[in-house]
Amino acid sequence: MAHYSAFNIRVILALTLGSLTYGYAFSVISNTIGQPGFLTYFNLDSDPTYTDSIEGAINGLFNGGGIFGSITVGYTCNKYGRKATMIAAACVCIVGGALQSASVAIAMFLVARFIAGWGVGMMAVLIPIYQAEISPPASRGLLVGQHGAWLVTAYAIAGWVGVGTYYSPNLSFQWRFPLAVQCVWPLSLLCCSPWIPESPRWLLQQNRPEESWRIVAKLHVGASDDLYSDENSFARQEFHQMRTQVEADSKAWIAGGGFQQIFTKPSYRKRFAIGFFTQIAAESTGSMVVYNYMVVMYQQLGLSGGLVLILGALYVTVAASCNFLASLLMDRVGRVRLLLWGLTGCMLSLALQCAMEATYVGTTNRVGNSLGVFFIFCFIFFYASGIDATSFVYCSEIFPTQIRPQGMAFSIFGLFLSTVAYLEAGPTAIATIKWRYYLMFTILTAFNIVVVWRFFPETKGLSLEEINAQFGDEVAAERMDVSEPKSPFENDMGKADVEHSETPS
Repeated sequence: MAHYSAFNIRVILALTLGSLTYGYAFSVISNTIGQPGFLTYFNLDSDPTYTDSIEGAINGLFNGGGIFGSITVGYTCNKYGRKATMIAAACVCIVGGALQSASVAIAMFLVARFIAGWGVGMMAVLIPIYQAEISPPASRGLLVGQHGAWLVTAYAIAGWVGVGTYYSPNLSFQWRFPLAVQCVWPLSLLCCSPWIPESPRWLLQQNRPEESWRIVAKLHVGASDDLYSDENSFARQEFHQMRTQVEADSKAWIAGGGFQQIFTKPSYRKRFAIGFFTQIAAESTGSMVVYNYMVVMYQQLGLSGGLVLILGALYVTVAASCNFLASLLMDRVGRVRLLLWGLTGCMLSLALQCAMEATYVGTTNRVGNSLGVFFIFCFIFFYASGIDATSFVYCSEIFPTQIRPQGMAFSIFGLFLSTVAYLEAGPTAIATIKWRYYLMFTILTAFNIVVVWRFFPETKGLSLEEINAQFGDEVAAERMDVSEPKSPFENDMGKADVEHSETPS
């Protein structure tokens, strides 16, 4: 049984406005650098070497901002709460988007990209955490998977907006309007924020169990006005486990010396290593390089003009559809199997695409060039259906509550760090060693497949608290324990209002 309510779905979908914010801001630049108006305005259409360096800086600064944004969330999520952090992230994204669309010099545009990256980095960490903490165990893959699905839907929106503005006779409108659209999603999130509840697990950390319980009950199917009715049995069981685990973790956190345990406790080190590696592995497929420099790749295969932008928009449309498919499969197939499926498919697809480029680039062989385009689409099918949404879900659930923001932030740090490295080198590498740059990603992915298969534990169907056992840590209370108390505010001894120490920020 799913155990989620209509209210739960509404909150999850409202939070996907943050996913749209992240995805649109991340992807809009891939079309922008293909718009004649943008290239002309910033004098990027005459000197290829200068253009390559600026394009590298545009992507590098954005991802650099993302690194700082992810670090910011690691602190603010615990200190001020998930909701306050969400509002702050939305405001930063609005400022970054507005400055980009209003840029009058390349220096202003680069600064705006850094600010936008900062806000997007905050969203990338926050939204999966938020969704995971309000999702029931059996449906967490479906619900948190909406982050990846809507993130890539934003890619598709950005792609088709770019196609539409490409044909505008107004060269300024061509690139300014798509950049301005990125402000729509964080503005909408701000408008919805009064109806988005705080994370019940964070409220428990702040010793506010009554508020937490009311949110938990409302998030589940069968919630009634009588919070102690039998209809709320599952909600009570889940809340009982949540509260017991928070109390146990808080005591262990203090006894173990606090923040230093991230480095000294083996199970925490393993979680941080797996989260970081998950995002590194996702980016080491070459996904963002393929996407951000797709215009160049298509041009090398003999395509040009509006057709290049149309193919780019179709590419992300396929990606969005496959991400929704992944969210449906995740709770049935499991996270690790989907990751292995995606990594293997990406490795094979990119290897075949490299072969087509090595053989047919610069020729008029339509079959060979068409196969190159076909394998690009095979690549995104495997990436979107196996890796994209799955990587965010997996990283959001493998950390215990008291270090989930820091753990997710470190994981996303891996995403932005690898993206900076790969995209910054991209223009020069593609211009000099061409298809051999993509060959590097197939070799890295082959190694990553072995690591995931050997070291990644499965989390399908487990509550966030029960995942502790997968890493050798204590599960303080079983969710379906028949001795679960009638009142959610009682502990296992039947005493109400057990005090616990708040986890340090």
